[in-house]
Amino acid sequence: METHLVGPTKIARGAGTGASVPVEQCQICGSEKLDYVLSLGYMPPVNQMVPIGQVPRQQPWFPTDLLHCRQCDLVQLGLAVDPVIIFPPEYPYTSGTTKLLRDNFADLQRESAAMLGLTDKDLVVDIGSNDGTLISNFQKAGNRILGIEPTDVGDIANSRGIPTIKRYFGKAAAQEVVASHGKAKVITAANCFAHIEDVHAIVEGILEMLADDGVFISESHYLIPLLDTLQYDTVYHEHLRYYSLTSLKYLLEMHGLEVFHARPIPSHGGSIRVYAGRKGKRPVQDSVAKMLAAEPKGDAMAKRLKQFKHDVLLTKLRLLSMLRDLKEQNARVVGISAPSRASTLFNYVGLDDGIIDYVCEIQGSLKIGKCMPGTSIPVVDESRLFEDQPEAAVIFSWHIADELAPKLRAKGYKGKLISPLPEPRYL
Repeated sequence: METHLVGPTKIARGAGTGASVPVEQCQICGSEKLDYVLSLGYMPPVNQMVPIGQVPRQQPWFPTDLLHCRQCDLVQLGLAVDPVIIFPPEYPYTSGTTKLLRDNFADLQRESAAMLGLTDKDLVVDIGSNDGTLISNFQKAGNRILGIEPTDVGDIANSRGIPTIKRYFGKAAAQEVVASHGKAKVITAANCFAHIEDVHAIVEGILEMLADDGVFISESHYLIPLLDTLQYDTVYHEHLRYYSLTSLKYLLEMHGLEVFHARPIPSHGGSIRVYAGRKGKRPVQDSVAKMLAAEPKGDAMAKRLKQFKHDVLLTKLRLLSMLRDLKEQNARVVGISAPSRASTLFNYVGLDDGIIDYVCEIQGSLKIGKCMPGTSIPVVDESRLFEDQPEAAVIFSWHIADELAPKLRAKGYKGKLISPLPEPRYL
């Protein structure tokens, strides 16, 4: 058995058994006073995609209850699914295929290098480094680098000359890094710090690896724009926690880390970039107080979450109404892009192969040739969109729909383009 932390308490899980563990105490503060927010029903793992034409087989489905902790204001998923299921070795996502992420990671490097005065002697470690897109920016700037990535995507990074350790991160991995490479001046965790189940053990591992004057930089989906733009499609089992700066600050302070700078960033439809160091090591910037003051807390957050639940239901019904009108006209409807978040939208709204003929992905995507999770809808090369010219196409990377739409028109697509969220609309 291996032990995982949920807040300050421990739960037991059989390693690699596919077990799921209900969250009965807050993952940060351990409070048992968790308020139910909503459920999107049972969902399949978003990263398990079966090949097109494979004989249907039983797949695991898990509930998606969302909970709110009144003590630290963390919004969190009510079930922790075994990471072996959530992040299989054949994990199909590569961050380098998304221009917005490439630009964001380049910005992170420029910003942090200027703020921290990095030199070629400084070690930068990226937790959940994927294909090495983020940390390659520090490599180009002359810093020593190391990626830590548990899935086979790490092989892509190594093949590109980006040194990457293929394993799950924890205190043991941190000790190995220190023994082989020394302490890190910068540790980054982009789009994974809310994903890893035993978050307190992860922070302890970060502290083990961090130099005395080192800085931990995290990027995570930001709860506030998630609520404001009805991003219920980001609710899936990979995302265990939905941070506000209030809850993230609470977590880091439990371990002696002090947030000294924070700002919103546009990636994934609205994220937050947070800089933290050991308490008292760096002056706290005004950005922290400004963001904290703007966030609803306690009863105000509970009221905001209740409104979110109501609005999510309405936007689902409005999208179904729009698609019903198209199908009554015998229109062919397809999808554009297959991000993980699309799996939640497909399964919550009930989009099957009678509604969506296929989903298009850019050339080179590891998802081409497979089916959308929980459905038999095939993912194909985007060239088919321009050959078939279906009457309508839903952009499932809707957070960049306004950027994608003119590019699709320029490539020759003539049908209707639809953004499903936050309010279903034609582009």
